[in-house]
Amino acid sequence: MIIKNALVYTPAHTFAPGDLAVRDGRIDPDTAPRPGEEVVDAGGLYALPGLVDLHFHGAVGHDFCDGTEEAIQAIADFEGSKGVLAICPATMTYSEEILGRVMDAAAAHQNGRGADLVGINMEGPFISPEKLGAQNPIYLHAPNVGMFRRLQKRAGGLIKLVDIAPEVDGALDFIAQCKDEVRISIAHTCTSYDTAIRAFEAGASHMTHLYNAMPGITHREPGPIIAALERRAEVELITDNVHIHPAVVRFTFSTFGDDRVILIADSMMACGLPDGQYSLGGQAVTVTGPRATLTEHPGVIAGSATCLYDCMKRAVLEMGVPLESAVRAASENPARSIGVDADYGSLAPGRYGNVILADKSLDIQTVYRRGVSIL
Repeated sequence: MIIKNALVYTPAHTFAPGDLAVRDGRIDPDTAPRPGEEVVDAGGLYALPGLVDLHFHGAVGHDFCDGTEEAIQAIADFEGSKGVLAICPATMTYSEEILGRVMDAAAAHQNGRGADLVGINMEGPFISPEKLGAQNPIYLHAPNVGMFRRLQKRAGGLIKLVDIAPEVDGALDFIAQCKDEVRISIAHTCTSYDTAIRAFEAGASHMTHLYNAMPGITHREPGPIIAALERRAEVELITDNVHIHPAVVRFTFSTFGDDRVILIADSMMACGLPDGQYSLGGQAVTVTGPRATLTEHPGVIAGSATCLYDCMKRAVLEMGVPLESAVRAASENPARSIGVDADYGSLAPGRYGNVILADKSLDIQTVYRRGVSIL
């Protein structure tokens, strides 16, 4: 197929008028129409790469940790319809037994339709009891290399990220031993600046939902955020306009740079559904509008109810982030982070023909998965 007259998001992170060709499911540099090819006039529309979400938990009443094919496929279908065509869903803090069943289901999944399952983000259980957020304390576990490797084997190598609180016993040794096997992210932590620096020196390179579930910045205790800035770590941001103030979102893009910011949804099973009562990690959650909180502790945010595309859209329309930067942070950067950028996250030749056509208000008009319309 040929998409003509679009404002195409280029590999140089700019928009330029142009055409896109998709052949055999991938972007072809030759945009000259061939006999019998479908030609789509996208005049006045943006052509964006399919998004990549490396941190979310579920949608439409399903959680990745349900550990079933039904849940994975329902989530993949929903995410694909929202322009998120590669997913790396996150586990919660659970026992090895429960996590093992999740890994089995992920390894068995076939990417037949919707978003492709390209990885797993192991958010728990190697985190701090003092910064649980919505994680369940009964399943906390000290960092354990053997446990990780057993789960990775059951997942068929799909675990792309492991989250860890570097101050807990055994964390720095875990980082040093596993840094060449998986990307390691600082998360749900009370770490000091000095310990965070040691974690980065040991091999950590990523920050999970920056600002949330970690110490903030003060002039005498700079904390892990400043350590991440100095060590040029990648940083995740939840831009649902609930987790982080817009001024702090703009501050993060301007200080870290749009090449190191990764937009995430951190959405849970209520995403795509009405307000009501849901669950996350075995705990009850109340959802009102975009805000999800623990029912028994309403001051604790429990993930989001917003998909990644709408987080990106809010970053642009409500937070003042340039569109070029927001798109990069929701597509190319996460794809690079989890090592799938040869196929996803860009409209460069050779990548999958995963294309979102959106109008000037950023409302999605069409989603193409490998050149086939799915919306």
